[in-house]
Amino acid sequence: MALSRIASSSHASNLLKPLSAALSIRRLISSDSTDPLTIETSLPFISHKCDAPPRAVDTSASELFSFFRDMATMRRMEIAADSLYKAKLIRGFCHLYDGQEAVAIGMEAAITKKDAIITAYRDHCTFIGRGGTLLEVFGELMGRICGGSKGKGGSMHFYRKQTNFFGGHGIVGAQIPLGCGLAFAQRYSKEENVTFTLYGDGAANQGQLFEALNMAALWDLPAILVCENNHYGMGTAEWRAAKNPAYYKRGDYVPGLKVDGMDVLAVKQACKFAKENALKNGPLILEMDTYRYHGHSMSDPGSTYRTRDEISGVRQERDPIERVRKLLLAHDIASEKELKDIEKQVRKDVDDAIAKAKECPMPDPSELFTNVYVKGLGVESFGADRKEVRATLP
Repeated sequence: MALSRIASSSHASNLLKPLSAALSIRRLISSDSTDPLTIETSLPFISHKCDAPPRAVDTSASELFSFFRDMATMRRMEIAADSLYKAKLIRGFCHLYDGQEAVAIGMEAAITKKDAIITAYRDHCTFIGRGGTLLEVFGELMGRICGGSKGKGGSMHFYRKQTNFFGGHGIVGAQIPLGCGLAFAQRYSKEENVTFTLYGDGAANQGQLFEALNMAALWDLPAILVCENNHYGMGTAEWRAAKNPAYYKRGDYVPGLKVDGMDVLAVKQACKFAKENALKNGPLILEMDTYRYHGHSMSDPGSTYRTRDEISGVRQERDPIERVRKLLLAHDIASEKELKDIEKQVRKDVDDAIAKAKECPMPDPSELFTNVYVKGLGVESFGADRKEVRATLP
């Protein structure tokens, strides 16, 4: 079966609808494009206080195609952000996600937009997975009004309330209690939805994690804590920072699962399992064994605490995009040329979004005073003269 017989699946169009609409390649859906395929995960799941899900994962040709295209889009977006930062078109903090795309994409494949996600500051790709557009990403990174947060949040503060993405947060570990609070609201409202709270291995030693997890376990909240273990909290290897780096076990009394976070199908299977489990039994920890190709942030070259050979070795052996590429070729879903054409189209989409973002204006100075207080409440101040402060409280 060649790729020319496959159309963008409904899953793909829901996942990245604005991007799918921009693709020039159009195909007729064939009768077998959504026929089930069963593929075994690259590695077994390792469980703690629960039974591991099966390694055989149900997928389809169209889903694998969408995985390839969407992860390629995320990869190209982050590489472009690197260039924009070095050109000083992006200022401030900027943390890139390339290498970890399978976590964002696999998670979305297992849940719905009614489920909530909250994460730390490595959040660009999570925003895209929740339905954000490339224009909104680059606009926000460059501080333009067309950005997802109107240019006022920057790299670390993407949100998308309409699809229950509650942010990027800049304080290490601060999003974990907030995520458990979202799960509390879901349980209180008797919703059949869950909250995925993402954090890194560097945040896994935060005291607030254990405090929030204790409350979530006491109240059987539908909270799924996802440790994206890329093995280096800033520049410190996990074994130097944690006496017990088996993060899936760190919940002690809470079940956990260790997952190959570079295998999008393994992530999908684990997140589906976690959602079903959390709705019935309460919180669960997922440790995603993943890897970032860039440094911790743009100020970190990423090569002082690890070797270039280590990075290239992961790229060659575990890269999430290349893994899906091999599946597409092995199952005769696509040819090399067809996949390269997709990558060329992705590059064009990213370049077009950057060009449009550059044309967007900066926010008006009046935007400094919006979204700070509820209308009719708070304090308005004018100028530097404190005597001109006017209370607006009733």
